[in-house]
Amino acid sequence: MIEKKEVSLEKAVLIGIITKDQDEEKLKEYLDELEFLTFTAGGHAIKRFTQKMDMPNPKTFIGSGKMDQVKHFVEENKISTAIFDDELSATQERNISKILGCKVLDRTNLILDIFAQRAQTSYARTQVELAQYEYLLPRLRGMWTHLERQRGGIGMRGPGETEIETDRRIVRDKIALLKERIKTIDKQMSVQRGNRGKMVRVALVGYTNVGKSTLMNTISKSQVFAENKLFATLDTTVRKVVIQNLPFLLSDTVGFIRKLPTQLVESFKSTLDEVREADLLLHVVDISHPNFEEHIDSVNKILGEIKSSDKPTIMVFNKIDAYEPEPIDEDELEAEKTKKHYTLEEWKSTWMGKVGNNALFISAINKSNLEDFKKRVYDEVREIHITRFPYNHFLYPDYNYEDMK
Repeated sequence: MIEKKEVSLEKAVLIGIITKDQDEEKLKEYLDELEFLTFTAGGHAIKRFTQKMDMPNPKTFIGSGKMDQVKHFVEENKISTAIFDDELSATQERNISKILGCKVLDRTNLILDIFAQRAQTSYARTQVELAQYEYLLPRLRGMWTHLERQRGGIGMRGPGETEIETDRRIVRDKIALLKERIKTIDKQMSVQRGNRGKMVRVALVGYTNVGKSTLMNTISKSQVFAENKLFATLDTTVRKVVIQNLPFLLSDTVGFIRKLPTQLVESFKSTLDEVREADLLLHVVDISHPNFEEHIDSVNKILGEIKSSDKPTIMVFNKIDAYEPEPIDEDELEAEKTKKHYTLEEWKSTWMGKVGNNALFISAINKSNLEDFKKRVYDEVREIHITRFPYNHFLYPDYNYEDMK
């Protein structure tokens, strides 16, 4: 009998700074997310270090006094990894590594590592590898001693290439090769999309870990991988869905996140072609998350970057089963009711109510209000289909939606 080995999590410390653009409350939100990212990557955040600064120290990100505290804690508790909430320069990363004597990562590096773990298909692995090399290129000095050494000998005397220049050339060649590979796969995927015929395309978009894959599994009766971790889905999954006799294509896409690395936005733009070519977007939101409005803004920003912000969109507020407003402390006379204390009904009566039919409140995991969801999606898809095929609309008359239960 084979004994199961327990997976030990790497012990890590999280480090962030309070600035004029990022107050203490905002930093706490980001560090909460960073801790979840750390857990997703296989780490366990033991302690957080924060410091108030006008701007990051150009050499070590945080001040020398705070760095001494971090160093002492790392040595005392045998911490293997220090993770910074903001992107570090090559100089900062090199200097901090020398001081702390442990592995040093920034938010970008951590997200890239998670993507590398999660990539399943050749396409996703190629995109992640490209993003990793583009992140690595400006950080070569001090990261590796070499990739390939230039040898001396007859005809090789003279200045030649330095080791770091050789490394950079090799990485640039690798980046060019990966970009060509992605172009080839893009052409193949474009042909596949063209072969899907004229069916209406619907794409699930949203922040990471809001329940897109769970919703897709529920309405398409498929088994898309879903997990309560960030970036559970990297590869775009497309399924044919039929509501009554009306078929359409539903795609599940990679989740977005605040401070998403530029390298990933660039390398995954081709994956997001499913979003660009969609006729209808279902913007899924985790309403139980305390910062869901900021998540909406982050998603809308990226949709703008890929020129998809003007598409017809239905806002799908998921996880209503997990939504709990924070209670107001009655002992504090000065306590004021804020958005954190809104009930679900009060949220519906705010700006969400102004989007009319385009706001739905569901629980994908408990299947709450899914009939309303299906009816709304059916109506929208049918309208798009009739517009596209005006002489075929008689094929899709109104149905008794009670039959869909």
